[in-house]
Amino acid sequence: MNTLLVPLALPLAAEPGNRTLTISLFTAIVAVTLYITWWASRQNKTAADYYAGGRSFSGAQNGLAISGDYMSAASFLGISGSIALYGYDGFLYSIGFLVAWLVALLLIAELLRNSGRFTMADQLAFRMRQRPVRTAAATSTIVVSIFYLLAQMVGAGSLVGLLLGVKSEGLKAGVIILVGALMIIYVTIGGMKGTTWVQIVKAVLLMAGTVLITFLVLVKFHFNLSDLLGTAAEKSGKGEAFLQPGLLYGKDLTGQIDFLSLGLALVLGTAGLPHILIRFYTVPDSRSARRSVQWAIGLIGAFYLMTLALGFGAAALLDTGKGSAVEASKGNVASPLLAESVGGGAGSTGGAILLALIAAVAFATILAVVAGLTLTSSSSFAHDLYANVIAKKKPTEKQELRVARFAAIGIGAVSIGLAIPAQKLNIAFLVALAFAVAASANLPALLFNLFWKRFNTAGATWSIYGGLISAVVLVIFSPVVSGNGDKSMITGADFQWFPLSNPGIVSIPLGFLFGVLGTYLGKDRTSEARYNELSVRAMTGAGAEGPAKH
Repeated sequence: MNTLLVPLALPLAAEPGNRTLTISLFTAIVAVTLYITWWASRQNKTAADYYAGGRSFSGAQNGLAISGDYMSAASFLGISGSIALYGYDGFLYSIGFLVAWLVALLLIAELLRNSGRFTMADQLAFRMRQRPVRTAAATSTIVVSIFYLLAQMVGAGSLVGLLLGVKSEGLKAGVIILVGALMIIYVTIGGMKGTTWVQIVKAVLLMAGTVLITFLVLVKFHFNLSDLLGTAAEKSGKGEAFLQPGLLYGKDLTGQIDFLSLGLALVLGTAGLPHILIRFYTVPDSRSARRSVQWAIGLIGAFYLMTLALGFGAAALLDTGKGSAVEASKGNVASPLLAESVGGGAGSTGGAILLALIAAVAFATILAVVAGLTLTSSSSFAHDLYANVIAKKKPTEKQELRVARFAAIGIGAVSIGLAIPAQKLNIAFLVALAFAVAASANLPALLFNLFWKRFNTAGATWSIYGGLISAVVLVIFSPVVSGNGDKSMITGADFQWFPLSNPGIVSIPLGFLFGVLGTYLGKDRTSEARYNELSVRAMTGAGAEGPAKH
């Protein structure tokens, strides 16, 4: 994951004559999304409206929204760039992200929709003691969401600075504050309905932009994939090695284990990402939840297949050697530069239009993802911590929703405050950590709760906290943070003792192990009494929340 997201370099800064076009497209997208948020806010009347969009979205609509939530800046900018630089190994990221949805479809989507209400903690707390489980689940949700938020917001500041020629750290900080303010508006006013429609619009824009660039790339090579791959391998300077595994992590044992570790985090982490899990509650029934995942698999699968054309197209048509714009940004400017190239090249009107369009789509991508993350973390704070732990189920819906909105403001402020000093850091570790925590802490607890009768409150809290702490500690003492020169977050220091950049191969088994240990060492057996009820509910939907009534 350490090649997917880094602060972008500045060689792609748009020419002054093109900046008006770029700013106009940015403004248009922001105006449209703000109108959608205002329109949706008029329909928010209950907690189910705010948290779950009234459970009124169809499978197709929710599938589009899930796609919008999942295809973040890391996917759009990072994966194509990774392919452009590392060929075969880069495309394996696309495979990992896509295969992950089979785990979500087979093990999580339908069962979670039936057995939960608004948040991931609802499913765990159904047969456990409320306060410790909700506290643990909310803590994990907020940690994962904030790390993801940092990555997206720093990416937003870098992207806008890149395209508008903004070099000042202060001005880029202003961009981060603007993105943070927009996400707070989306969430506090629009709730899940507004956020979902923003994600749907973003997914349509992203797919349209990707299809257009893919088509233009294929036209360049007369729809001959063999010609495209051959040219990419030749231009890369790596020959046949570009089309074979080993360029990214190497072929030694440590590199292979590191790559396997990343794959585990990607494949298993998706089914535990809180901002993805919360989307299953926005549909009226489990059948729609299953259908929404099927739609998401189709859309996301098509998108990741097109990254093949984007990445190898960038390798074939752009300079990706040392000192190039693509190499300097670790591949993150490959898609915008490719759009400019297939549109007519630098300085052409077509190139300027496509460059501005793709930049605006990337910005819309970031806005949609940060809105979903903020909503997830604020909902978990209000519904799990405030309503069920702090206030002990005494607040009214109106009071709970007020807390959710204030929580969104607070979480947004914290994210802005952390993102501004993180502008110069390698932010890939934030994304890797989010996936690792989700796979290590959330997924074991969810699966044990659904399929293991003996699982209890101690097992759930041990699993969540054990997976969370182990993932964080291993990343802190890995080459991602120190000991790897300018590729580490902290240069000039070396306190790493864990050799892998991706902790999943260790922290994920530990999450499951802590769940087993906690279950057998804990004395609480009361959770077994409601296991059969949870199983019937998860399998059949009996007693599950339906659409909101107005």
